[in-house]
Amino acid sequence: MLSQVVELIENKNRFAITTHIKPDGDGVGSSLGLCWLLRSLGKEAEVIVRGDVPPAYMSLPGAKEIRDVTYVNGRYDAVFVIECSDLARPGIAGLDQQFTVNIDHHATSEHFGTINWIDSTASAVGEMIYNLCKAIGGRITKEIAECVYLALVTDTGSFHFPNTSDRTLKVASELIKAGAKPERIGEAVYSNYPWSRIELMRRVLDTVKRDETGRIASMRQTIEMQQEAAAIDGDNNGFVNIPLAARDVKAVVYTREVGHNKFRASLRSKGSINVAKVAEKFGGGGHRNASGLSIEGDWDEVEAMIVSALAEAIEKAESSV
Repeated sequence: MLSQVVELIENKNRFAITTHIKPDGDGVGSSLGLCWLLRSLGKEAEVIVRGDVPPAYMSLPGAKEIRDVTYVNGRYDAVFVIECSDLARPGIAGLDQQFTVNIDHHATSEHFGTINWIDSTASAVGEMIYNLCKAIGGRITKEIAECVYLALVTDTGSFHFPNTSDRTLKVASELIKAGAKPERIGEAVYSNYPWSRIELMRRVLDTVKRDETGRIASMRQTIEMQQEAAAIDGDNNGFVNIPLAARDVKAVVYTREVGHNKFRASLRSKGSINVAKVAEKFGGGGHRNASGLSIEGDWDEVEAMIVSALAEAIEKAESSV
C-alpha cells in the first residue's frame, strides 16, 4: 500500500533499489526516479542491478552510478524491488534476507514483499513513483522528471499502447513542466542504437511468418543470430511490435533462444486480445497487450503451442464483441 511506503520512507534512512535482470525503460527509469526522490528527502539511496544497463538508458541522470551486483551485502533499512513478478527476477542473491518493498503495476505480480504496493491501473511503475512523490510531499526535480518520463514513454509505446490513460498524459505534462525534454529522451531511446541492432533486425525479420489465418505472426531469434550481428541484449527492443503494423495481424509471438531448448517469448496484441492470459498459461504474465514468458522444449512445438493459445485468445475476444 502507498501509505505503508510513505511511512517507511519517513521513518528509515538507508535504501537500495533494484529491478529485473536485463532491465527495460520502466525498470531503469523508475528505479532512478525513486533514487532521486529518496535523496531529495535527505535519505541514502543507491540503485543496484544484475548485469549491464542498456545503452539507450545511460543518458539518464544517475545511470552511471548504478552498481552491477550479484549479491546484496549492504546494510539497508529496505530494498525496493521495481517491476518484478517475483523475488527471483532481479537475479540478485540475498534479497530474501532483506526487508523488501514490492512496487509493480502488473496484476500478475506475486506479493513477495514485506510491503506490497501493486497498482494495475498505472501505465508504468514510473507513474507510481510520481504518485509517491506527490503523496510524500516531495518536489518533482529535473532528475526525477527525466527518469520517470522515460519510464512512461517506453512502457506506453510512446503513449499509443492501451495502457495510456488521461492520467498518464497529465503526469507526462507535469514532468515536462518540471524539466523533462521529450525530444532529447525520445532520441536517446529510439535513435541511439548501434548498427548491430540493424544487423540483428535483418536476421530476425527473415524468420517472420503468419499462421494459416494470417492473424498471428511469429518471429525467432537464435543465439547464433545475436553473435553474428555482434549484438547485445537490448538491441532487439521493439522487434516484437513490428509485425503488428500489418493490418490483418492481431497478435505476435517472438521467441528468443537463451539456451539449449530454452526460450524467452514476448507476446503482443491489438485491442481486447488478452495475451497476459496466454502468458499465464505458460507461467508468465504481464499486460493485456504486452506479456512475456520463459519456456523449455522443442522450438517448433513450443511455438505451435503459443500460437494455438493466441488463436484461442483471438476467438474469445471476437466472440465477446
